[in-house]
Amino acid sequence: MKIIDLLKSEKLSLSFEVFPPKTEMGFDSVKTATEEIAKLKPSFMSVTYGAGGGTSKYTLDIAKNIKELYNVPTLAHLTCVSSTKETVRQKIEDIKNAGIQNIMALRGDIPETLQNDDRSKWDYQYAIDLIRELKDANRDFCIGCACYPEIHPESENQKEDIRRLKEKVDAGCDFITTQMFFDNNLLYNFLYKIREAGITVPVIPGIMPITNANQVERAIKLSGSFMPQRFKSLVDKFGSFPDAMKQAGIAYAIDQIIDLYANNITNVHVYSMNKPDVAEKIQSNLSDILSK
Repeated sequence: MKIIDLLKSEKLSLSFEVFPPKTEMGFDSVKTATEEIAKLKPSFMSVTYGAGGGTSKYTLDIAKNIKELYNVPTLAHLTCVSSTKETVRQKIEDIKNAGIQNIMALRGDIPETLQNDDRSKWDYQYAIDLIRELKDANRDFCIGCACYPEIHPESENQKEDIRRLKEKVDAGCDFITTQMFFDNNLLYNFLYKIREAGITVPVIPGIMPITNANQVERAIKLSGSFMPQRFKSLVDKFGSFPDAMKQAGIAYAIDQIIDLYANNITNVHVYSMNKPDVAEKIQSNLSDILSK
């Protein structure tokens, strides 16, 4: 099933993101964790793509397993940074042959070894190049792209960010998933701005449950997220107590999700980090809300 069709429904839903193992040795444990999350029957599951495509085979293996064993729609991530057209086209063909209809088209993080490379010589410099490739390869793919509700770390300003986002949508992106954020007002402000800019495709908010204090620094580094005082106080109070921090972090994420639903967001995407217990606690706490 295509994600864009799921998003047309007015029924509230929840989706989860998982990531593939870095090595073959870790495959079985990751497979088990992702299957436990799939048993929750989320609206869909997305499977990330390792930096530089190093785990691309595992991405497809995990996505295919979820789809075939549990009938959960899957969204396979695909990055293009520093890849050749030949490599990307083969990956697209592999995804198509696996029966997966949904692709998250991303540029991907630039490896440190290529930071000083002449990017003008690359076959793909930006996510929009991959979106165009996907539209040329198979018009039946449902294509997602990413956005930053605040500002992309490499952008000069939000206006430039939104202009580039519109270009991706105009190139054929069917829906948008946001990076993590911890203040819903930032998302609501962002949605107003992109609608004013003529971006009308569905936007899925991405929520990251912070279950240990060490995740905070990484979250800021990855997304440049603003941490509201309410969240900082939570970390200051419970960060040294793992069980309490986990419970508080899940509660904070649930509170964000409920507020999003109350403000007419129908699907929320949770960065569940291959943690079935976290995914289950969030979903169970929303069970009556999701049944409406």
